[in-house]
Amino acid sequence: MLNYAILSKHPEHFKNFTGLTLEEFNTLNQQITQKYETYEQKRLTRENRKRAIGAGQPFKLNLTDRLLLIFLYYRLYTSSTLLGYLVNLSQTSVLKSIRKLEPLVNQVQPTPNKQTQKQTRLQTISEVEAMFPGFAAFIGATEQEIPRPKNKKKRKTHYSGKKKKHTVKTQLTVNKTGLIVYKSPHGGW
Repeated sequence: MLNYAILSKHPEHFKNFTGLTLEEFNTLNQQITQKYETYEQKRLTRENRKRAIGAGQPFKLNLTDRLLLIFLYYRLYTSSTLLGYLVNLSQTSVLKSIRKLEPLVNQVQPTPNKQTQKQTRLQTISEVEAMFPGFAAFIGATEQEIPRPKNKKKRKTHYSGKKKKHTVKTQLTVNKTGLIVYKSPHGGW
């Protein structure tokens, strides 16, 4: 079972699983803990509440472990079933924990939002700069068709299932002025 007590003993794994250092997480945890009591009271005393306060199942995880659960979800972006298996909760409990605590976490530390609108392709450098402020370069790859290699190993490595042809792949890095700053050697990835 994955929880704060276990993961905090291994700071390098903590950073890999959550995207935060242990110190950053502890600072956020402290800020959220301070605001949690008033947030929870406001949530429980809302007007459209159907049950009395205290009704329903309590959370199985403490506040720190629920916060860890949210950052695991954002960093790993796994299904709620797998996340439940990792922290020893049911899928519905994982979703409930995330849904109830997420607004408070967003108040303290903005988190990624799911895109509900259809994405449009960025057309100009100014649109790209607005979407990705301070970007340095873009990395992309291209495939170029080649004649079928005679060597069996090369045929296998240079065949593109996407193009249904034999190709070489080239990776390019382009800066914001459109200048190619790096071009990889041809390869059959």
